[in-house]
Amino acid sequence: MSPTLLSTRLKELESHGVLEWTLVQKRPEIFEYRLTTAGEELKPVVEAIGIWGHRWVESEPSLENLDPSLLMWDTRRNLEVKPLPARRITIHIIFPELPEARRNWWLLIDPVQGVDLCSVDPGFDVDLFSRSDLRTMTAIWMGLDTVSKAISDDRLALTGDKDVAKNMQRWLGLGPFAIQEKQVT
Repeated sequence: MSPTLLSTRLKELESHGVLEWTLVQKRPEIFEYRLTTAGEELKPVVEAIGIWGHRWVESEPSLENLDPSLLMWDTRRNLEVKPLPARRITIHIIFPELPEARRNWWLLIDPVQGVDLCSVDPGFDVDLFSRSDLRTMTAIWMGLDTVSKAISDDRLALTGDKDVAKNMQRWLGLGPFAIQEKQVT
């Protein structure tokens, strides 16, 4: 989904009372969309459709039109901090096949401040370099592939802190439906 289409959809959901624009931090000002009461009531319906789709709809089309921004922002949102060492961690994710402007991403993980995402080098020492094509990382995020299989097939290379690398499957922010088993039709 393009940023323009996403913005249009968010505004439509806000006008229908499903979302609201909320100030979450005063300095610097940070706003985000949050579900309203009506949106919270709709959440189980949307989740049920997502679970059904993940189990029964062919996954291959989802792996054709990939967007590194959407993948990385969802990874940031769902990343599990607990399996990581209790210190600031910087992970540099590289998609070598993409144009320079979309190739490099940095996850900044702090046990107190949470997780942040940068598309420009933040200047911190990198604890782990992750190098894979976007399709492989998306398939892992969707639960269609695993970190260990991608490494053994030479589709994912991890360089750096061995503890961070060995726990990647645990801390990586998987998609909300990744745990759902696919059904064979």
